[in-house]
Amino acid sequence: MDQLEHTHEVEPSVNVLGGPLHACSLNPRTGFFRDGCCNTGPDDHGQHTVCIQATAEFLAFSRAVGNDLSRPAPQYGFPGVRPGDRWCLCAERWKEALEAGVAPPVVLQATHLSVLQIVTLEQLLEHAVAVAV
Repeated sequence: MDQLEHTHEVEPSVNVLGGPLHACSLNPRTGFFRDGCCNTGPDDHGQHTVCIQATAEFLAFSRAVGNDLSRPAPQYGFPGVRPGDRWCLCAERWKEALEAGVAPPVVLQATHLSVLQIVTLEQLLEHAVAVAV
């Protein structure tokens, strides 16, 4: 697995369970820093910290509210997110989806601790997907 060098300050890589932050997805490559992890830092104004497993229902919701994650953007090397893909989602978007009843499953080990400023651990636990470690 290759590592991308960061030129931006990154907050400590701790997940919501208090352990080390695991990778969310390398295909498609996700994260604010495109390092495969839901790391965050001062430049990440969207707080891309929730590692989700996309569902068709959530992707339709996201498209309807103006963020079409399923649309490829080849100019950025982005193939689009498909149902079943993992993706680092903005914490506020996940909260919005939760309130709309379409919150996608969350990979707790790959979700950054800072998301707890936006939603509770209990809310995340209710939507946790089982992951083999």
